[in-house]
Amino acid sequence: MATDNRKFYLHPILISICITCVVCYEPNWNSLDTRKNPEWYDEGKIGIFLHWGVYSVPGNMVWFWYYWQRQKLPEYVQFMKDHYPPNFQYADFAPQFRAEFFDADEWAKIFKDAGARYVVLTTKHHEGFTLWPSKYSFNWNAMSVGPKRDLVGEFSNAIKKSGLRLGLYHSLYEWFNPLYMKDKANNFTTKEFVEAKTMPELYELVNTYHPDYIWSDGAPWDSGNSSYWNAPEFIAWLYNDSPVRYTVVTNDRWGMDVSCKHGGVLTCSDRYNPGKLKNRKWENAFTIDKKSWGFRRNAALTDFMTIQEILHQVITTVSYGGNALIDVGPTPYGTIPPIFQERLKQLGSWLRVNGEGIYRTVPWVHQNDTVNPHVWYTVSKYSSVLVYAFLLEWPDNNIVKLGAPEPSNKTVVYLVGYPDPIPWKAGPNGGIQLTIPNIPLPQMPCMWAWAFRLIDLSN
Repeated sequence: MATDNRKFYLHPILISICITCVVCYEPNWNSLDTRKNPEWYDEGKIGIFLHWGVYSVPGNMVWFWYYWQRQKLPEYVQFMKDHYPPNFQYADFAPQFRAEFFDADEWAKIFKDAGARYVVLTTKHHEGFTLWPSKYSFNWNAMSVGPKRDLVGEFSNAIKKSGLRLGLYHSLYEWFNPLYMKDKANNFTTKEFVEAKTMPELYELVNTYHPDYIWSDGAPWDSGNSSYWNAPEFIAWLYNDSPVRYTVVTNDRWGMDVSCKHGGVLTCSDRYNPGKLKNRKWENAFTIDKKSWGFRRNAALTDFMTIQEILHQVITTVSYGGNALIDVGPTPYGTIPPIFQERLKQLGSWLRVNGEGIYRTVPWVHQNDTVNPHVWYTVSKYSSVLVYAFLLEWPDNNIVKLGAPEPSNKTVVYLVGYPDPIPWKAGPNGGIQLTIPNIPLPQMPCMWAWAFRLIDLSN
């Protein structure tokens, strides 16, 4: 039989088109929502959020400018009248945002030691001041005024070098930008602000710093739909053609029609915890300072969450299938206040013991125990025989009664971080009863929120 030795040549452009179209997402939410989030995000569970900008200088609230000059709230108006010259403008705070003690490597170490897997930095909040030398924010950026540094660049390099994932927050809108105010006055039928400012900034951020997470924000109640923002087109590019297309995660704050409905991760509202399982990945962004996302000069000790309160948020969030994004507010001079460092250090020490029940886990068949309201569950993503029960309050008699787990004749129970098995017996009406031995204090694996590893349950 004759052999055909002819060779066929396929042009590289055609090959590229064929490969690209296999993974191509269209610029509409039906298509974009079919993309699965990269595994690093769900498996990581713990993120750190940083609100840092010119608003850190007055050190009151992140929305200080808006409250003072848009809403004209009396306490803000009076504060400025009492402490600043009559003609003082918000822009006059910017030279005082110096970040002179900012050490990106030191920050990265703090977050790494806290057990975080990703960190999200506010590159631009609603005030419009960019922490990088954006070509689209003339004279209102950290290179032109204040620090005279590319803060995003330094931060990005340090975070990546430490092995953490880089997240960049970006506000779609700006309170007082004339182009935005003009588009809004036109009922968002024009897009001058989007085309001249918002979208060029986003493309610039992605192409320059290659983030793993784009955390978009805006005012969903009055800031226009995603079509005004050209958000579907941007996200399609992000998923299809950007330099981070295989690793990037997005959230849901891309316009009034999108929040809590579309995007890679549902954030819905600040401090969001639905209290039930969702069929979409979600994130609970919450603040250690209960009153503010940013640095506050007048904060009191009682304003900050205790480590027990933080762990309650982390554990319940992960039990329901969410990620915890924990916010701290750096100072205008570039340091993490000691109270935040202490809380993060405590979190890190706890995660070093109990992280096996947090990272790379999924919701179990039960989230909260059926008889003990202080117990929450997770299960290993890669081994369904490993169930974790988190006890938020230690029992007075060292006996823990659980209603949800059904033991088998092969069940073994451990207090995570303690070497010996924990004695157990089946409950009289189902469930399991654990009898914790008297463990000397130096041998206790942790001081708050104890995890039990339940191996080979029957359910």
